[in-house]
Amino acid sequence: MSTKILVSVIACLIACGSISCSENTSDEKSKNSDPVNTFFDDEKFPVDQPCFQGAYYRKAVSSKDVWLGIGGTVVLPEIIFDENRKNPAKPGQYLDNPSVYLGGNMGGQETDIGLTWEVVKENGVVSQERKAFRPFMRRTSHPSGQSANYSNAPAEDKYYWYPGEEVNISIQIVENGKLKFIVEGAGKRFETDYECAGYKQGNIGEFKRVNAIDQVANEGKPAQATGTMVKDSQWKESYLFRLYEGNVVKAPMHEGRFTDMRCPDGMYFSITASDEEMKKGSELITINGNGF
Repeated sequence: MSTKILVSVIACLIACGSISCSENTSDEKSKNSDPVNTFFDDEKFPVDQPCFQGAYYRKAVSSKDVWLGIGGTVVLPEIIFDENRKNPAKPGQYLDNPSVYLGGNMGGQETDIGLTWEVVKENGVVSQERKAFRPFMRRTSHPSGQSANYSNAPAEDKYYWYPGEEVNISIQIVENGKLKFIVEGAGKRFETDYECAGYKQGNIGEFKRVNAIDQVANEGKPAQATGTMVKDSQWKESYLFRLYEGNVVKAPMHEGRFTDMRCPDGMYFSITASDEEMKKGSELITINGNGF
């Protein structure tokens, strides 16, 4: 089956919810009456990508296309730490660190932007333990001369989120070289513009959402054995921003719009979603270092 015909079939499946749609040509795809929820006429499609070592992570990554960003609504996971993996250099902390974040790659610049399990400030004193999810922004350097950067939201109560809380989270190119990052939920909101030279409207790039067990000082190395579990994080919806007919729309990140990555191996993940949930980029995720 040719790629164009296969795309037409997938669009039919998503639009009709069954295999009763006929397998026709790409001309029929161009007559699609609901491209936002199925596929745009000129939309590129995701391809397989390799896992990178260093962590346990579930990544859903888009195709390389004229996307403007990514967002969604997510319930933050419950955390069960492996008590045998405490950080000897930082009493009260662990060598495993949960995170839920977005990001992308455009113009040769990688970004990770979202929520990570972090220390907090209590009565003016920084806690020894990590106690809450807190917004963070990370970018790699760019050929323009922009340097790599890592930063957090201020250590204030209004920027702390906790397991089980539901948040809306998004990053969007609002002007060339600038991403708007918003986290909002449980009566709290954080918003900032983050300078990223590689991100420009109309350029080709990819965007991702990630649920992870990051591991301290382990980037680029094999994931270390752990019994840590982050459970029941639910994406109630996820979407990609795109310019369509002069307006920025939210295109659901359905199963035809992302590469499904479960790294380092699928045995560590429980991911469930109904057919209807998959159409809107929804899924329930548990990561267990002991496997399933």
